[in-house]
Amino acid sequence: MKREEITTEALLDLTRTIAAPLFQRFTYPWEVLPEIHDFLVQIGPELSPDEYRTEGDMIWIHRSVELPPTVSLKGPLIICEGAEVRQAAFFRGNVLIGRNSVAGNSCEFKNSILFDHVETPHYNYVGDSVLGYRSHMGAGSITSNIKSDRKNILIHTGGEDIVTGLRKIGAILGDGVEVGCGTVLNPGAVVGRRTSIYPLSSVRGAIPADCIYKREGEIVKRRAE
Repeated sequence: MKREEITTEALLDLTRTIAAPLFQRFTYPWEVLPEIHDFLVQIGPELSPDEYRTEGDMIWIHRSVELPPTVSLKGPLIICEGAEVRQAAFFRGNVLIGRNSVAGNSCEFKNSILFDHVETPHYNYVGDSVLGYRSHMGAGSITSNIKSDRKNILIHTGGEDIVTGLRKIGAILGDGVEVGCGTVLNPGAVVGRRTSIYPLSSVRGAIPADCIYKREGEIVKRRAE
């Protein structure tokens, strides 16, 4: 993949998130990760109190959202209109859940932005990640956000390695990505728009848009419908 294929513009529809002003400042989506905290702290107090209630320090929840008694909340956190939060969801701070998204049962979220209509419904870990509009993570699929050697993460494009300067990056999912159940998205994985990942996959590097990822070395172009 070329650099221009993994830019924010290539991967994400910024009309589908209230975090658009943050993403517009950067070329690549992973560049927003160190800035999520400050951005949420900035925009949270600007949200209409008629639409958002506060649930604690730096926590803003849209009034349409019901929280189960087993949820765990740590700010800064914004949960937008129409989101569905299920039992035992765990929000560890620096998290934005987009409109009509699903934060499922026993899922854990940390330093991540979910665009609108994202589904993380069952037993998912989402850390230091960006999930694009209408992306979906199957049950038990997770983002691995730190290398075993703790070194800074490179984005592997096939043709070159992009230096990020960041020690923690989970996954960047473009709009409409489908991740199969039980999949591990390794540190710095970038998946192009509308690509589907087979269940039980281990995904590394950048995967092109409009493809089906069957296994490493077997990625096929999706047929035009």
